[in-house]
Amino acid sequence: MLGRFRYGYVAPAALLVAGLLYAPFLWTAYLSLTRYDGLESPAWIGLDNFVKLFDDAALLTSTRNTLIWVVGTMVLPVGLGLLVAVLSYDIKGGAWFRVPFMLPYALSGAGLAMVWSPILSHDGVANRLLGVDTAFLQDSPYNTLAMLLVWTWQQLGVNTLLFVVGLQSIPKEPIEAARLDGASGWRLFRHVIWPLMRPLTAVVVGLALVAGLKTFDIVWVLTQGGPGRNSETLAVTMYKETFVSSDYGYGSAVAVMLTVVTGLASYLYLRRQVTAT
Repeated sequence: MLGRFRYGYVAPAALLVAGLLYAPFLWTAYLSLTRYDGLESPAWIGLDNFVKLFDDAALLTSTRNTLIWVVGTMVLPVGLGLLVAVLSYDIKGGAWFRVPFMLPYALSGAGLAMVWSPILSHDGVANRLLGVDTAFLQDSPYNTLAMLLVWTWQQLGVNTLLFVVGLQSIPKEPIEAARLDGASGWRLFRHVIWPLMRPLTAVVVGLALVAGLKTFDIVWVLTQGGPGRNSETLAVTMYKETFVSSDYGYGSAVAVMLTVVTGLASYLYLRRQVTAT
């Protein structure tokens, strides 16, 4: 009896997923093959929007910036989070040491940008403290790097927490055995702790990869992709083309490209992790 109705049990969840995820994507994929301004009926133009992608200088800039975000989010928040977790683990007061790194994570991307906007502005706190006259949010690609550092400030806490959880889940016996053999410090971390944390590290880096590809809110609030379009990411380009320029067809093409790139990058990364394991 249970087997007879098993599809009925999963049907509501399947319909919900189809309605909220697959149907909007299929509609977006259809719009990417049309010329549509949101008012008149979509006009079929085939692959013209995708051909336009390869001739769009702004898209090349946003692709470059997105790649910077991907590399930066996979290196800075993850690497520094691991460092803080290791340094604060298994020491007296380590939990209190991690608290200041956790607090920024309570802010949303938009809230984070609002906090840092007056700091990074041309006449802001950063220039006054450093005694320089730098347009942190104006010159490309330095504006992307500045926003990446702000993102690192926020994400450092959650990555630290994840790595602390990973450290706490490591069995004590291999570490104690390694210490009895004379391993300590860097040797202990490299040859014992790091290999045992590899599954968790794969998850953290994978999350950072996806986060870097879909970066939007912090860039939009701090620079709106400017000056001009020199700090846009692919997600910002998609938003501006769709909702600012009302070119829903081209914006949908960017969205489809971003979805395919994110899915392909995630698949290749996970496949490599499985193969390495």
